[in-house]
Amino acid sequence: MSDTALLEPKDQIRFLELTRFEREVNGKGFKAIAGIDEAGRGPLAGPVVAASCIIPEGLFLPGINDSKILSPKERARLFREIIGNTSISYGIGIVEHYDIDEFNIYRATIMAMNESIKNNPGSPDYLLIDGLPLPGFSLPNTAIVKGDSKSISIAGASVIAKETRDALMIQYHDSWPEYGFNAHKGYGTAFHIEAIKKYGPCPIHRKSFEPVKSLLLKN
Repeated sequence: MSDTALLEPKDQIRFLELTRFEREVNGKGFKAIAGIDEAGRGPLAGPVVAASCIIPEGLFLPGINDSKILSPKERARLFREIIGNTSISYGIGIVEHYDIDEFNIYRATIMAMNESIKNNPGSPDYLLIDGLPLPGFSLPNTAIVKGDSKSISIAGASVIAKETRDALMIQYHDSWPEYGFNAHKGYGTAFHIEAIKKYGPCPIHRKSFEPVKSLLLKN
């Protein structure tokens, strides 16, 4: 966490880049601007996790970026800084594999995002959402393609969602170590697919996702 007045010139430039959308929305009178992102739309197992994150004006987190391009060590450091900072308000939403199967991943993602907003004690009044426009939000919002690398609040949400979901998948590994959830976090790696073929799907596999669906039909 840094006082922006003390930042190196390159960090000051990065801070201005990362807060452009927040400043534009703030200029329209909104105060509690939450970035929204998710983790886990593509995996064959486990939940989809969304996070909302409100970062106060003027606060810079050195190294903050899209969680997918951060190293695990750097992402873990940022996660600790974000959740340990009482001036940052965040909420988490988790939609489990069985709801993904029932509603489909698109609707489940929106459900998780809305849950993260409801669980955010900062009472967001405007949303900056990573990706393409999505329906189903009662609050005014802007969708930003690749927003996790363009908005500090979306980047914060990206880190929270990714770290939260990874921790859940590591816990699941303890119950079903043969699938290697601790390594691939449920994504369809060659190892994971071979494990499904060998052992069959376990209780947290998404039965509506291929190749899990076809393997279930075959058996």
